[in-house]
Amino acid sequence: MPGRWIEAGRARASSAEAGQRAMRVSAANDDPEKARRFRDAALPYLDDAYTLARYLLRDATDAEDAVQECYLRAFKHFDSYRGPAMKPWLFAILRNVCHAEFARRASSPTGTIEDVADKEEQAPLWHEAQETPEAQMLRRWDADTIRRLITALAEPFRETFVLREINNLSYREIADVAEVPVGTVMSRLARARAMLRSAWIAEEEQRK
Repeated sequence: MPGRWIEAGRARASSAEAGQRAMRVSAANDDPEKARRFRDAALPYLDDAYTLARYLLRDATDAEDAVQECYLRAFKHFDSYRGPAMKPWLFAILRNVCHAEFARRASSPTGTIEDVADKEEQAPLWHEAQETPEAQMLRRWDADTIRRLITALAEPFRETFVLREINNLSYREIADVAEVPVGTVMSRLARARAMLRSAWIAEEEQRK
């Protein structure tokens, strides 16, 4: 469910603005056919790119800048693009942009959610087939609370969780984007879910 935990209108406005700036530059290129093909292939993922950048950088302005730079770089190398799928390819570029050029603008990971061990018997929280206490709790919470808890995760867990649960990438695609083994992706995702589960319980206790 892409963009599930952000305001869709805000994401569309911000990502569209960044994309339009990037497209104006690309349109000035001498190859309008390349620009057209790139727009058709890449623009459908603007919202998803902005969502990822927003969670990685924790700042709306930095996220817009990162998306614009990502699309400019992607357009520059579009002639050599042969796969993987467009969305993971864009995310890999965006991740490098965020880490290399914009990470200094982001806040340091707060570590406010305790890093707890995952238990195999605990079910995933975001893809429950049946009604669970976690699902009931989730419905009662507002988007700002959910986003705050996700944002508080340390970077590797936050990144993996957003790529999987918000942007719906497969384990293999996340591994390609993050340049880590699939096993690492699965471990990070399990730990992210466990940390969020603990944070939810703590938040619920404070609301009583």
